[in-house]
Amino acid sequence: MREQLSILIKLQKVETENNRINIKKRGLPHRVIELDEAVRAFNACVEKDRKKLDELNKKHREKEGKLKRGNEGLKKSKERLFAVKTNREYQAILKEIEMIEGKNSEIEDEIISLLEEIDGIMTILKTKEKELETQQQQYEQEKRKIEDEMLSLDSDLLVCEQKIHDLKGRINNNLLKKYETIKAINNGLAVVSVWKEICDGCHMNIPPQLYNELQKFSDLLFCPNCNRIIYWYNKNKNG
Repeated sequence: MREQLSILIKLQKVETENNRINIKKRGLPHRVIELDEAVRAFNACVEKDRKKLDELNKKHREKEGKLKRGNEGLKKSKERLFAVKTNREYQAILKEIEMIEGKNSEIEDEIISLLEEIDGIMTILKTKEKELETQQQQYEQEKRKIEDEMLSLDSDLLVCEQKIHDLKGRINNNLLKKYETIKAINNGLAVVSVWKEICDGCHMNIPPQLYNELQKFSDLLFCPNCNRIIYWYNKNKNG
């Protein structure tokens, strides 16, 4: 029984490690998704600024066109001054020129304001585009790192699965069935250590007499609280 229990302990440790690796492996694709979402979110932010810059440039072109037409109208109005024959017509054209100059001045102020806004967004966009490039490079590096880790975990899983297969082949069928049954109802943990009368599975005390029997390492014993297979583990000696 001592040998069979030793094999069971090894089997539990390997299966626990196998489960740990599987959990870690399942989490890696989520890390890729999180990285991808972060890059896409930042890229969307940059695209928003690019769109805003395009809109501002479009407004600037429209204002420039409007100012050009205004200056052309101003030129024509000034030329008409030389053709007027009455003072009334002269005053009317002067008023028209004043109105056009006022509108042109407003447009010029709007253009200056737009240019300042364009300069500001271009500075911000330049910084964000550099950050985006850095993020994309980091994303690709992290993605490759995760892919390498996935391959490494797959390799580790193959080793664990082979060990599990070999260990199960060395265990008595009835004992193996008992082990699998206990494992199924205890979240994959069927064999646990006991130290100072405390079960590592349920963290409850076991009777002193059972603890004494456990240290003999001669019989298959079970925790009276969680019904797991238990064995004595000297933590002082084993670190």
